[in-house]
Amino acid sequence: MNTLLTDKTYKPYYERGTGIAAKLLRVNWLFVLACCAVAGIGYAALYSAAGGHGQPYATPQIERFFAALIMMIAIAMVDIRLIAKLAWPLYGVGVLLLVAVWKFGHVGLGAKRWLDLGGVHVQPSELMKLFLAMALASWFHRASHERVGNPLFLIPPALAILVPAGLILKEPNLGTAVITMSIGGAVMLGAGVRWWKFAIVIGLVAVIAPFAYHHLHGYQKERILTFLHPGRDPLGAGYNIIQSKIALGSGGMWGQGFLHGSQNQLNFLPEKQTDFVFTIIAEEFGFAGSLVLVSILLSMVAMATYTALRCGHQFGRLVALGISTNLFLYCFVNLAMVMGLIPVGGVPLPLVSYGGSALTAVMLAFGVLMSVHVHRDVEFETADTD
Repeated sequence: MNTLLTDKTYKPYYERGTGIAAKLLRVNWLFVLACCAVAGIGYAALYSAAGGHGQPYATPQIERFFAALIMMIAIAMVDIRLIAKLAWPLYGVGVLLLVAVWKFGHVGLGAKRWLDLGGVHVQPSELMKLFLAMALASWFHRASHERVGNPLFLIPPALAILVPAGLILKEPNLGTAVITMSIGGAVMLGAGVRWWKFAIVIGLVAVIAPFAYHHLHGYQKERILTFLHPGRDPLGAGYNIIQSKIALGSGGMWGQGFLHGSQNQLNFLPEKQTDFVFTIIAEEFGFAGSLVLVSILLSMVAMATYTALRCGHQFGRLVALGISTNLFLYCFVNLAMVMGLIPVGGVPLPLVSYGGSALTAVMLAFGVLMSVHVHRDVEFETADTD
C-alpha cells in the first residue's frame, strides 16, 4: 500500500481542505514554471524564424500559450474522480472526431489530419492520445491482478488502442499512430500486464514490417530511404534533413547569436517554425542553449513520472504515466528526427513548435496531470476482486 495512505503523520486530502486556495497550494508550480520557460524559448525561436518579428508565429503562439496556461490551472482544480468519469465519453468523442477527419478533414501537406471548425483547424489525433490514456486508466484502475492477467480482460483495451491508431494511420500519420500505440502499451504495462505479452506483439510487428512496407504511401517510403541514404536526393527528399544537420553543426558550442543563424535567416531551413524549430535554437544558441532546453524538457518528464509514482490511486498513476510517456516520445521523436537518427515523421516539439492544436492538446494533458498531482490522495472505489 502507498506510504502516503499508511503514514499516520500525513493528513489525507479531505483533512487538508478542498477549496480553490488549498488546491492551488498543491499545484506543482515548479512544473508550471518549466512550462513557461520552454514556451519562452519557443517564443524566441519563432520570433527569429520570422526574421525578428512577432508575426506571424511568435505573438499568436505566446497568446495561445497563456490562454492554455489558464485552462491548465483550471483543469488542475477539477476533482480527478470527475475526470475519471469523463474518460470513456471523451474517448468516444475522440474516435468520432477521427472518423470526421477521415470523411471531412482538411488536407494539408499531402495528409488529411485537421478538421476545419469555423475557421479553426483542430487536429483530433493530438487530443486522442490523452483521451486514450484516460480511458485505459479508467479500465484498469479498479481491476485486480487476477483480472489483469486474464487475456479476455485485455481484449477491450487492445481494441481501444487499435481503433484510434488505425484511424490515425489512414490520415496518414505514421509517427502519431506509433506514439499513440506506445502510450497505450505504457499504460497497460504500468497496469500490470506481463512484459512477455508485449514481447509477442513486438515480435509479430517485426515479422509483419517487411510486408507492411509495400503498403506505405510513396512519401513514407521516401522518408525511410532518405533516412538510410540521406545523399540520394539532396535537392528533393533529402533536402530537409541535410539542411537540418548543417544548422545543428554550424551552431557550435555557443551558437551564432540570436537572429544571426545563417541557415535560418537565409531561409534554408525547411518547416523551421514547426517540426524543425529545434534547429533554430541549436544554430543560434549552440550546444549550450540546446542543452538548456533539453534539460528543462527532461525535468518535466521526470516531474510527470514522479507524479505517477507519488499518486495514491491507480487511475492517477496510469494517467500520469501515459502523459509522461507522451511528453517523452514527443521530445525524443522530434529531436531524433531533426538529428537524422530516425526518419522524418512530422512530430512537433512540445511548447516550442508553432501550432495551436498541438499546444492546446499538450496543455490540456498537463492540466489533467496537475489534477492528478493536486488530488493524488483522494479515495477511489475499491479494486475489483473477481
